[in-house]
Amino acid sequence: MTSTWPPSISLIEADQAFVKAVNQLCKGRLEIKFFSGGTLMPSFEVFDAVSNGTVEAAGDWPNYWAGKAKVFDTLGSYPMGLTPVDYLVWIYNGGGMDIYQEAYGKFGMMYLITGVTPMESGLRSNKPIKSIDDLKGMKIRMSGQMQGMLLKDLGAAQVAMAGQEIYQAMQKGTIDACEFSSPSADWGMGLGEVSKYWAVPGWHQPASVMGVMINKKAWDSLDKDLQETIQYAAKAATLEFFTKQYFDTIAFTQKFIDKGIEINSYPQADLDRIQVLIDGHTAEVAQSDPMFKKSIESQNNYRKAFSKWRGMEGPFKFGYNPKSYPDLK
Repeated sequence: MTSTWPPSISLIEADQAFVKAVNQLCKGRLEIKFFSGGTLMPSFEVFDAVSNGTVEAAGDWPNYWAGKAKVFDTLGSYPMGLTPVDYLVWIYNGGGMDIYQEAYGKFGMMYLITGVTPMESGLRSNKPIKSIDDLKGMKIRMSGQMQGMLLKDLGAAQVAMAGQEIYQAMQKGTIDACEFSSPSADWGMGLGEVSKYWAVPGWHQPASVMGVMINKKAWDSLDKDLQETIQYAAKAATLEFFTKQYFDTIAFTQKFIDKGIEINSYPQADLDRIQVLIDGHTAEVAQSDPMFKKSIESQNNYRKAFSKWRGMEGPFKFGYNPKSYPDLK
């Protein structure tokens, strides 16, 4: 097994947690030998390598493969889309897992979830971004085909580059702003050294799904009980990665603040505008791509069904910030 992620990017922890869990639970009947991203092949070649059996497995983020099939743009993240908890509920209970198997199955693979990140941090820049109007004329490193369409709508230019290249591009001014992942990943990549401003929330990626692609022939060769053990290992890795990524936001957000990074929030009217824009693009792509439509329709059906309860939760949704705390001194 290899990965999309090099050791310098903390997203590799999802792959590492999966490998650790499999090797412990399988008790010697199966062992995964893990190679970090970039050691066996360039990161963006792992999809084809697993598909053709050059390696049996590789960790990934589905949106990287949207050039192969548009449905992948819905399976790793989506602008104004599913939150981390939404993805987990939809995947395990709302029919999402079947969508992943159908999408990856067309390329001779099966798929397991290994983690979900918090909301992507947002945009980091060297000029303040206080509204979407400030994005006009900017060159922005941002992943995702739909995200690129939105940037074009907003008068900005999308620049595609691997995570390892972002630091130098920001340092040299090749790009004006960037996004990558959670605060821990961004800090580990040195983005606190090459940016002064931080625009939130991360509307472009409200969550990011991490997973492992497994060659279907290799998977089918395993005994059924081993397959079930590996599936449980993936769930254990998902919990480990998900909770650690969220807990790490505490320390690493503070590191950016201590560095003097200024945080600015988009007004609600801007987010409403982005929602209108993404709805238009979503409807357009869905007309020409049945698999993309199937995935988005499944996600939206889940959100509509869940909306009543979400509204009833009031301030007690996934996060609740009390207005006061008891004096326990």
